[in-house]
This record gives sequence, structure tokens and C-alpha cells, in this order.
Amino acid sequence: CIRAVAQWPNPKTASMVQDLVRDGAIEALKKCFSSRMEFGTAGLRAAMGPGTSCMNDLTIIQTTQGFCRYLEESFDDFKDRGVVIGYDARAHPPSGGRSKRFASLAAAVFISRGVPVHLFSDITPTPFVVYWENGAQIVSPHDKGIAKAIEENLEPWPESWSAEEALKSLLLKDPYKDIHTQYFKAIQKHCHHRDINKRSEVKIVHTSVHGVGHTFVQSAFNAFDLHPPYAVEEQKDPDPEFPTVKYPNPEEGEGVLTLSFALAEKEGATVVLANDPDADRLAIAEKQESGQWRVFSGNELGALLGWWMFRCWKAQNSDAAGVKNLYMLASTVSSKILRAIALKEGFHFEETLTGFKWMGNRARELLDQGKMVLFAFEEAIGYMCSPSVLDKDGVSAAAIAGEMISYLATKSSSLSQQVTTIYEEYGYHLSKNSYFICHDQDVIRSLFERLRGHGGQKDSYPTECGRFSISAVRDLTTGYDSNQPGNKAVLPTSSSSQMITFTFSNGGVATIRTSGTEPKIKYYTELCAAPGNSDVTHLKKELDDLVVAIVEKFLEPQKNKLQPKPA
Repeated sequence: CIRAVAQWPNPKTASMVQDLVRDGAIEALKKCFSSRMEFGTAGLRAAMGPGTSCMNDLTIIQTTQGFCRYLEESFDDFKDRGVVIGYDARAHPPSGGRSKRFASLAAAVFISRGVPVHLFSDITPTPFVVYWENGAQIVSPHDKGIAKAIEENLEPWPESWSAEEALKSLLLKDPYKDIHTQYFKAIQKHCHHRDINKRSEVKIVHTSVHGVGHTFVQSAFNAFDLHPPYAVEEQKDPDPEFPTVKYPNPEEGEGVLTLSFALAEKEGATVVLANDPDADRLAIAEKQESGQWRVFSGNELGALLGWWMFRCWKAQNSDAAGVKNLYMLASTVSSKILRAIALKEGFHFEETLTGFKWMGNRARELLDQGKMVLFAFEEAIGYMCSPSVLDKDGVSAAAIAGEMISYLATKSSSLSQQVTTIYEEYGYHLSKNSYFICHDQDVIRSLFERLRGHGGQKDSYPTECGRFSISAVRDLTTGYDSNQPGNKAVLPTSSSSQMITFTFSNGGVATIRTSGTEPKIKYYTELCAAPGNSDVTHLKKELDDLVVAIVEKFLEPQKNKLQPKPA
């Protein structure tokens, strides 16, 4: 075994495995080799390192070989069309893993089969690279078909390791310049206030959190004639070590934005924009009159951007009938604020399953039917403001947010004030989301089965939770939905993951689900109030009480030994 490992083309992963064997690290070896990466919410995802459960040279080659075979079977003209490959700046020096190297190895696999490869010559944000032929992420049955093909093509093909030779191939093209030009031309369709942008005196700070976003957000602001945002110098260049943050995810809030706030204070800026490392998500914070910073939740930003996109559309379309052709989308665990806006304004709102793969594919279907998809979002700070990219896109969202901020400033208003205005007009939508950690699958299964078998009866769900009455239940694990004819859910179901949504008589909605990639039981709660009910203190207490009841009655953390979200 050790002799075979020593012959691997990547000596660093080989050395890591040899060290584990030498040290007798059985558990670590099991973690590396006892399973294979599986498709989750957004494709294959894993840490870099040795073994079949991690991202490394071998698993990238195996994955690409399977993908290549599947594409060959799916498209007769595959060798005319080719594939697009992009990469970011992430790396793992101990194992020798790097996004750029993985991209080169993937290119080598396709080129060995005579397939043209459009490989970006530099790092790009995720929105530059599409996934399937329809421009959206892969969904079933393709994920299952690809997974099967990977299993059938685990032995590396002779030329799959030949990354350097592949980079010299005539089959290799660089789409960077062309896509860069087309992308920034496409997002300019969503620039509606160029004069305001040019004159705006609002100062904005941007951080790419050591990821790829800096150059592209600067270009996006330029495309909108917005003054360039101040860049956080310590974080603007890609660095796979992410030296200035504990966890490079702006969804985590203030801890990731410390340097941004310091720069904003220095420059007199009132707004901070932050992208995640591959620039497909966007966080926003705004300085309040008190001097404190408010980090907006993903649901609040969904309300703001949804309101803005509709406002801009309405200003350019005087035909009242046209609104019937408009759609906005959100995932089931995101705020229902777009539904409230749609009810009053007359456009369509649809829910999809969690993840942009569902929203992107549904958007494609609607576009093919001649509909206009104006906006889509998920609470995990993901926003699709342009159908040019059928995925979350933190670059275009940053520029569109910059224009919205500049416009509000001309009305002596702020993002915080506009959120309140939206809630007062369409109804307050207050949300509270968190999770518990649980590594025991039997406990998770038992917890959800107890909710499905209330009182010992199959498909018998609770009718109340503490003092809160339940008016409807949707179980997307079994396909049950009490609001639908025959109690059959309309949305796709999956028995491989747990997901139950409870609707309460007081306007509350709570979804409890398992994570596709982490050992978590997540809960998402929202209190949807009718317009005019603006007693925010009462509404917040009602939501807090509902969350306490759900945790105590449904999740039972002490009984189930669930670990709370780290502080």
C-alpha cells in the first residue's frame, strides 16, 4: 500500500498518507478513504487533502473522467461544443492542492478525448462559468448520471496526468477577454440611473475577503459609472490562507468585516460591501446614526434588491399588463417578503427548493416560455439580479446595490430606512435562523420521524407547538403537503434529506432541515405580518417565543444531545 502511494504523481498527498500510516492514525485514514465525495446542494464539495473523500489531483481526474463520459453520451456534438473551465485562488499547500492545478488536470482529461476546452487564463468569479448547457447548475437526473459515470471511470486514463502538455494543445482556448467584455456589457442593462451614479458622493468600502472579487467589482462599478469603492488593502489580493479572518464567509457577519469598518471610519464611508472568496455572494453593512454598524441579513437584502429591481422595471414600463409577465423567485427557507410584494404589485412569485440550482433551472424554464425573471434570492446572501447569469452573482449585485444606495441618497434616505419603508408598505417580515450540530444520523432520523408520526400515527403531524397553532405542513422528504390536493407536494421531494415546513396561524413559518454538506440540523423561522401591523416590539417577541417553542418541543436539544451553534 505504501509503495503504491509513493508512486502517486503528487508527492505531497503521498507523503501525507505515508505519515498517517506511520503514525497509526486509523481514524484520520478512515476519514480520508472510507467514503467518496457526493453531490450536495451545489455539486461536489469537499476539503482539499489526500483520499477519496477529499479534493486532490486523483479525485479531480476521476470526477472529470466520469463527467467527460457522461457528456459524451449526452451530446452528439460534444466535440464541437467543448467545455468551459474556471478556477479561483484557493489552495492547500500541505497536500499540493490548488484550484488552478485542478483546472489544468480537468483540461487534460477533456483534451485527451479530443474535446475543446475553454480554460480561463486567470482567476474568475463563479458567475463567469456556467454549468450545464442551459446555463444553470446541474440537477437530477444529471447528478445521478454523472456520479454513476465517475464510479465507472476511476482508473486514470494515460494522458489524464499530462496537464503541462494539455496547456500547449491547439484544443485549448482562453475565453477570459471575451467573457469579461460580454459580462460587463450584459449587466449594464440593469444600470438605470447613470447620471445619479456619476454625481453620487456616497462613499462605499468593498472587501473581497482574500478572494477573486476585487478586480471584478471595481470593473462593475466602472460599468455603472459609479465612483470606485475603497478597497480593503489587506484583503483585496487573493490569498488561499485567508490570513486576516477566522472564516472567510461574509455571511458570518461582523467578525469578517472588522477591517472594512476600520477603513470606512478612516475614509468617512457609510456602506460596506463584501463578497465571499469566489464572489458569487454579497453582504452589506451600513453605518447607523448611533455610529454602530448594521449588517443586513440575507432576507433584508432580498427585500431591498427585490424592491429595487421592481421599482426600476416599473419606471421603464408604463404598460400595466406587462407586470403579469414578471416573475421573482426565492428558496423555501428564504423570506416570503417577495410574495407579499407580488400580491400587491401584481407580478408572480414562486418558491423553489433550497439552492440556486433550483432557482436557476426554474428561471431557465420561465425564460424559455417568454417570461421575464426579474430577481431571485436565497437567505444565505445569494442574489440573481440579471438573467444573464442563472446563478447567484455577487459582482452584478454589488454594482446594482451601489446604484440603489446612490439613488436613496438623493432622497435623503438610507438602506435601513428603506427596509423599514418596505416592511411598512408590504408587511413586516422578521426572521430568525440558526442551527444545531449533530453527528449521529440515528438521532437525526428519530427526531424527524417523531415529527412525522405524531401520536404514534404515520403521516400524522403536530397540530400545535406550545401555544402556537399549526395551520399547514409540508414535508419535502416524503412528498406530503396539507395545502395541496391529495396532500401531494408540488415541489420536488428527496428521501435522502430531511425537510419539514410548518405554517402557523399567527403568520409564522418554520422550516427544519438537514444540511447537505455539514452535520447540522438547521431551522429557519419567519413571522409574516399583514401591512399595517407595525408593532415591531410585539412582533419580535412573538417570533422569539415561536423559536423557543420550536427548539424545545420539536428539536429537544437536551434529550437529543444537540450542540448549539458556536457563539
